[in-house]
Amino acid sequence: MNDTISALEKPRWTRDFLRFLPLKSQFVLSGNVRDRFPRMTPQGEVTILPLVAYLGAELVEAGIVRVIAYDPARGFRLPPIVGRDPKTDQAYFADQGITFDSAGCAPASIERFFELSTKLVTTALEPTAVIADFAARMIVHPERLIDNEHRGFTGALVSGLTVEPKVHPKTRQPYYNPLIEIVEKEGDLPDWLVVNNPRLRHIPLPKPDHVVRRAVISKLSRSLNSSGEADPDAIKKAEQAFVDGTEGLLVVDIANIVQLSRTEGLAVTDAAEAVRRYKLGVTEDVWRKIDRAKLKGAEQYVQARVRGQDHAVQHMLDIVKRAATGIGGRRGGRPRGVAFLAGPTGVGKTELAKTITSLLFGDESAYIRFDMSEFSAEHADQRLIGAPPGYIGYDTGGELTNAIRQKPFSVVLFDEIEKAHPRILDKFLQILDDGVLTSGRGERVYFSESLIIFTSNLGMTRVLPDGTRVANAASDEPLDEVRHKVRSEIERHFKLEISRPEILNRIGENVIVFDFIRPSVAREILELMVDRVIDDVRSEQQLTLSFTTDASSRLEELCLRDLSNGGRGIRNQVEVHLVNPLARTLFALDPQPGTAVTITDVTNERGITTLTLAQ
Repeated sequence: MNDTISALEKPRWTRDFLRFLPLKSQFVLSGNVRDRFPRMTPQGEVTILPLVAYLGAELVEAGIVRVIAYDPARGFRLPPIVGRDPKTDQAYFADQGITFDSAGCAPASIERFFELSTKLVTTALEPTAVIADFAARMIVHPERLIDNEHRGFTGALVSGLTVEPKVHPKTRQPYYNPLIEIVEKEGDLPDWLVVNNPRLRHIPLPKPDHVVRRAVISKLSRSLNSSGEADPDAIKKAEQAFVDGTEGLLVVDIANIVQLSRTEGLAVTDAAEAVRRYKLGVTEDVWRKIDRAKLKGAEQYVQARVRGQDHAVQHMLDIVKRAATGIGGRRGGRPRGVAFLAGPTGVGKTELAKTITSLLFGDESAYIRFDMSEFSAEHADQRLIGAPPGYIGYDTGGELTNAIRQKPFSVVLFDEIEKAHPRILDKFLQILDDGVLTSGRGERVYFSESLIIFTSNLGMTRVLPDGTRVANAASDEPLDEVRHKVRSEIERHFKLEISRPEILNRIGENVIVFDFIRPSVAREILELMVDRVIDDVRSEQQLTLSFTTDASSRLEELCLRDLSNGGRGIRNQVEVHLVNPLARTLFALDPQPGTAVTITDVTNERGITTLTLAQ
């Protein structure tokens, strides 16, 4: 890692800033301006500085002799720069009308700032830079400037456009006395000041890339336990995991993670665990607590609830076991696993998600479901992540981001994903790639401990010559043909209809196609549902219920004559042909508790089912 420190280069935005110093009189810096920035000292050490101090050091190194900063809260102050004597600089600026107190600040109104900054950038005899920090806070009403604000920014515009470059006394190169304004976003300043201003350069500051993160981590991780005792290869591997795990985080986040590690006694080799705790705000790791023995026997457990889908169950359990063991190349903050369950309605896709949740976390309360048919509108993504500031619902947050923040260890089911608006699908790219979403409130929500499941009915309809879509009744097709047809329809939908092939690329080979409910499986499902009715009668009415062979065959004929709606359709038929007439008949007969009741006949006339009972 020392090689990384010695090779630390200036970030691209810094090189851009320094390159334009001789060419522009004003700069606007926006974006990641509240972070910390690593910088190489002449002694070869990496120091981590706030932006104003970082800019001050870079400006002095580039030939600017004096640097002064201003913000509306503290007024003027001198950035701490190694090798500079603050008393000398304070004396220089005192001649310009800026007097510092014992704390090193010179309180001044916004009007005074504009007056003195204009004077410095136009008349300072030595190369001087003025940094306006929190520049957007110098505006009371962004939608309309009051008189003093308007005059101040107009003066800055005029001076920036009219000032001419000077010749540097040492380098003999042209230079300006730059005014540098730091804002969160470029739109914080008046458009007429920023847009089409030939003397102004806007420089966006990105989040730290892997080179910057590696340099910061190499420096800060030295303070962690075992950094000098552990095997060098183990330390190097842990630091790489630290770098990968902090993708999208700021330098201040990295510093906080190191501090958290020191507080909780984590060694440098525990970097990945420290990152996880910082992101999620929890110390326990539910995935590590999952009973391995329970997973070994999971196939029988799941198949007891999801009938006739042995291939789908096996594939899903492979994904779950990979998620539980942490193998398979999961890097950064990506979700533990992702699956795309496709196939006919009522065949057990949602039931499989519930069963997996119960298997992993002990109950189904960690199962979070979103019906994507409710998110078909373009702006429905605000329901998921929350409305932006100023819009209705901003204070309530997003349904998805709130749920994951409360239950980071969960199975998240997005039902009928094909019905969601394509704009919402773009959010899933962020989840699958980085395992993170930014809420409308600007808070990052992490999916690194979640299992993501999509379901879809794509491929289960066919289009008639007149354009009408009807349910595909070809339930007698072999499973291989069903798989091929469904996969082809899924690819066509994502590639051609909504132009989102990258979503399928992220899902990869985790598309699991469910089979139709075949007659033999349908009889098993019916038997289970009838047994539940018998158990309900026994527990609620204290009656023993049974069927004659003829009644059982007739009930099976009525309930299984149409399997197009899968298990859900069978359940509906059981309600129509057993539950409802049974309740009606029991009310009429009013048998005493403890009575044995036998259903001897099941008849259906004019759509009404009648049961004949014998006591």
